[in-house]
Amino acid sequence: MNKKVKILIEKRNSEVFLRPRFTIDLNVGKDEVLQHFYNELQKQNPKISGNIVDGHIFISISKKEDHFWSPQLHLEIVEKTSETALLKGLFGPKPQVWTLFMFIHFIIGFGFLAFCVMLYSRISLKASLFFPILMLITLPLIWILLYFLGKIGKSTGKNQMKDLHNFMLKVIEHQF
Repeated sequence: MNKKVKILIEKRNSEVFLRPRFTIDLNVGKDEVLQHFYNELQKQNPKISGNIVDGHIFISISKKEDHFWSPQLHLEIVEKTSETALLKGLFGPKPQVWTLFMFIHFIIGFGFLAFCVMLYSRISLKASLFFPILMLITLPLIWILLYFLGKIGKSTGKNQMKDLHNFMLKVIEHQF
């Protein structure tokens, strides 16, 4: 009897990122992987929920255990050949949280540029420089604070990230 042995190799990017990424080579076709995830997501799991849209799998924590910092795992299955696929994974906050953070970053960046212009104008007019300089110091500090809030949020959802990752590994390994 010839038994196929599959070694699962996961390539991860640096842990510095707020949204960790990884890739896994699979020895099965894209449609088979998607069907297997679909079957597993249809089962009643008290911790995990998810859906599949056009080859993208979104796995998240169930509403019962969900909180502001709960992560979401986005998986994309890319067909390499008819019998192999590449699974690309991205951990991140829920889209609403990510959008809020990006909006705040945009406002801070725009404000920083506006206060740079105001500082230049005040220098040209020989007016008081206190307020623009204060804002040019404060806005980067707020930016740094947002980065650390994101890191705190990531560490708050670390156990849930492990749950999502373990679910994904269970589905993939069970398939082989």
